[in-house]
Amino acid sequence: MAHADDLSYLELTEVAELIRSRQLSSVEVTEAILGRISVLDPGLRSYAHVSSEAALLAAKTADAEIGRGHYRGPLHGVPVAVKDLCFTTDAPTASGGIVHAGYLATHDATVVSRLRDAGGVIVGKLRMTEGAFTHHHPDLPTPVNPWDPGTWSGVSSSGSGVATAAGLCFGALGTDTGGSIRLPSAMNGVTGLKPTWGRVSRYGVTALAETMDHIGPITRSAKDCAAMLTVLAGVDVNDPTSSLLPVPDYLGELRLQRPPRVGVDRTLMETFDEPTCQMLEGVLQVVRELGWPVVEVETPDLPAVANDWAPMCAVETAHEHKDTYPDRAGEYGPALRDLIELGLSIPVVTYQEMLLRRAAFTGRLRRLFTAVDLLLVPGTGFASPTLELMGELGTNEALLSALLTPTAPFDMSGSPTITLPGGLTDRGTPLGFQLVGREFDEALVLQAGHAYQSVTAFHRAHPTLNDG
Repeated sequence: MAHADDLSYLELTEVAELIRSRQLSSVEVTEAILGRISVLDPGLRSYAHVSSEAALLAAKTADAEIGRGHYRGPLHGVPVAVKDLCFTTDAPTASGGIVHAGYLATHDATVVSRLRDAGGVIVGKLRMTEGAFTHHHPDLPTPVNPWDPGTWSGVSSSGSGVATAAGLCFGALGTDTGGSIRLPSAMNGVTGLKPTWGRVSRYGVTALAETMDHIGPITRSAKDCAAMLTVLAGVDVNDPTSSLLPVPDYLGELRLQRPPRVGVDRTLMETFDEPTCQMLEGVLQVVRELGWPVVEVETPDLPAVANDWAPMCAVETAHEHKDTYPDRAGEYGPALRDLIELGLSIPVVTYQEMLLRRAAFTGRLRRLFTAVDLLLVPGTGFASPTLELMGELGTNEALLSALLTPTAPFDMSGSPTITLPGGLTDRGTPLGFQLVGREFDEALVLQAGHAYQSVTAFHRAHPTLNDG
């Protein structure tokens, strides 16, 4: 059996080549990852369910197919995991709560079907916050940041960020409604892609707020994100909001055709803390060395848009939970329960005003992208927060606003963003930044991320873990 230490921090595309060339078998790699999960995950708590038997069966099938010359592509035989709000027929989908504990879906989510069709080996379901909002259910385990147990692991795709960072899978599915791919990616030092809304089907994925929900990969590199997005993206007859636009070969077209213009809002940067600003300045230095023009811009009012996010999300969340709330209110954690109550209390006129502000913001952002190709913002509003600080999240409105300012507005607009590791704090915990792009320009976002990672090594850093 392959030793997990030799494999665990390889990029998805690197281990894929070892499997394709039959230097390693999928079974060897899968056994190594399952062994690592059994040793490390009792402490990290990233998995809600481990599918050992199904994963080994899928790995054996992959080896047989590859042995016959039937290679499905760069996910074939590679262990990956999915967030526990993606329906699966062979494992329960609890969506981070207890209301639906043990629910076994009658069909796979489209994204799960596409992973299986590509030969991916799904090793399990990853923990998340309740209903994909801000807090883990008080009766369920909270994933632990592998870099530092006293540091926040991000929400809501916490298990996806932790498992990928800790070498417990080579890529994971996350979802993002207000920052839930980007926050765990930044907190855990991994790479996450939030595609344009509609680029990836939402069919079979438990919703938080449907008009803002996005599904995308969390991996170790932009190249790996490109490999996963090529499989995940595309129209789905079961999701009428999925885009009809053709899917580019994201992995095969990773080379930039020209230097992208990068927009920077200096006034906005002044609102972030010192470690975040220092990290962004370091990113800008790399950008200039790459020969990319830096353009100073004025972004639409991101903090104001972020402040509209929670009440708008609340209205949609109340609708999503109408079949179980308030009838089963006692099974809900306080954060999700309060969000639903907020949604039920908002007047129609107030909600319409927020809708109009959202539409205006999206239009202003589109105009901004006539002057630049990418927008540089941090992955989170403040650097690598501790668990002690984040304990105030439910009661500190200023804290929530600061957290959401660089993330939630781009869920409101549906814009694609990539989150990349950009440095470390004095405590040795990760810092991340985003490159935001035009709608359906994931190709450029991925190309830029890959170019950045070709001249830096932040994405190759990993936590030191005692695996026994």
